Amino acid sequence: MDVTEASPECDRILQSVGDCVVADDAFLETLLTAILARGHVLLEDVPGTGKTLTARTFATVLGLSFSRVQFTPDLLPADVTGTPVYSERDESFTFSEGPIFANLVLADEINRAPPKTQAALLEAMAEGQVTVDGTTHDLPEPFIVMATQNPVESEGVFPLPEAQRDRFLVKTAMGYPDEEAENRLLRRRTDRTAQMPSAEQSLDPTAVRELQSVPESVTVDDDVVAYITAIARETRADTRIEVGCSPRGTQRLLEAARARAVLSDRSFVRPVDVERIAEPVLAHRLVLTTDATVDDVDPADVVADVLDRVPTPSVATSADRTAPTE
Repeated sequence: MDVTEASPECDRILQSVGDCVVADDAFLETLLTAILARGHVLLEDVPGTGKTLTARTFATVLGLSFSRVQFTPDLLPADVTGTPVYSERDESFTFSEGPIFANLVLADEINRAPPKTQAALLEAMAEGQVTVDGTTHDLPEPFIVMATQNPVESEGVFPLPEAQRDRFLVKTAMGYPDEEAENRLLRRRTDRTAQMPSAEQSLDPTAVRELQSVPESVTVDDDVVAYITAIARETRADTRIEVGCSPRGTQRLLEAARARAVLSDRSFVRPVDVERIAEPVLAHRLVLTTDATVDDVDPADVVADVLDRVPTPSVATSADRTAPTE
């Protein structure tokens, strides 16, 4: 599969999900960008906006197995990864897989679980495997975690450590629907006898893996590479930031930009691809200074300021010189 085949397929995926989920197009594109880039997603939003429905719909359309884990203060790591179970018949232990063994895992209210349980996801998200009692078990491919957290409540929650936040490719939010979208949602509910829109499977895990391989063929000009590097380094120099973008974050920004290019039906990355995805990829990786925290500085504003300060490459990429103007 190449870009010319992948881009229409992405459009069909977005259309299918959008028919079932009342959400902003840019939000759905961000989620699909993360999936294409083999990344995980952190959704921070208030309850009732449709986060679970969105995750389940993506899994259905992509033909992926789906699992939902409700994180609570008493949840144990074994409740997520699985545990050995003794069989009296065989007089031996067999591994019973936990809910983490699915293609798309919804970690609902992840910040309600204690750090030890949150850490059970680290190996899975980073390596695509879990280790239980010294034995390593591979997770299915593709493997995607969509985690949610409530930004309003502060009682009984455990903030995610920086190392774990860094494992998420993007952090985004659905937000409230606009007036027309909310009216459309209500109209769906006025007639309970009418059939609600339902998602239909259009891909399977093998096809998703092929789709995820397409961004690897996207060309990135040296000027664009330097642009990404400059953005990352500028986050580390900002006086409001104690810990800036990590090298992992820089790589993930590159991967996300390549995925954005695929969505735009291009085999090369433009600076606009970087700019569109920079805030969801970088903001949650930044650690504010104490003064900035007291001043209620938003990391997203820091990213916006960084993009304003870093000069956008003015020299067209080699692909731009031969490509038709969009």
